[in-house]
Amino acid sequence: MELQEAILKRRSVRKFTEDVVTDEELKQIFEAVRWSPSWANTQTWEFIVVRDKGLIEKVTGTYSEKNPAIKGSLAASALIVACAKTGISGCYDGKEVTAIKNWEMFDLGIAVQTLCLKAHELGLGTVVVGLMNHEACEKILGIPEGRKVIAVLPIGRPATEPKAGPARKSLSETVFLNNLDKPML
Repeated sequence: MELQEAILKRRSVRKFTEDVVTDEELKQIFEAVRWSPSWANTQTWEFIVVRDKGLIEKVTGTYSEKNPAIKGSLAASALIVACAKTGISGCYDGKEVTAIKNWEMFDLGIAVQTLCLKAHELGLGTVVVGLMNHEACEKILGIPEGRKVIAVLPIGRPATEPKAGPARKSLSETVFLNNLDKPML
């Protein structure tokens, strides 16, 4: 699969079959993820693969009650909990030096996009879940100080064919030349 095809066809998946995502598939995904760029190559991401059904239920129990990913998470082969070490990315000598705080969020976003695209290439589906009680999830998983749960990604084999993607803004609405007054494209 070409990269452009993966970008255009990857969709958030919330319905999975009962088929198991293999350890070999997860290894391929995380091998791709580890090559994601990060601030000063700090690679502050950490991922917890949750396969235990009881623990999947507990983690899913931290989702907001209106979260559309609840059913899919409970049916997923596994949950991937995306965590970030804090106080490293965007920091020198333990002090944040970027005007935008929590730079680990940017790094983790890149890593999660790599994860989603590689999973799609392997015929797997994912969705990024953030509507949840992060602190409750951290307690369930015993996340130590200096780390944060950022998102949960249910992963599995899609139960249905993906639909066409939603409309996107035109390039003239998002790409500008020299300032925000003149569209570039």
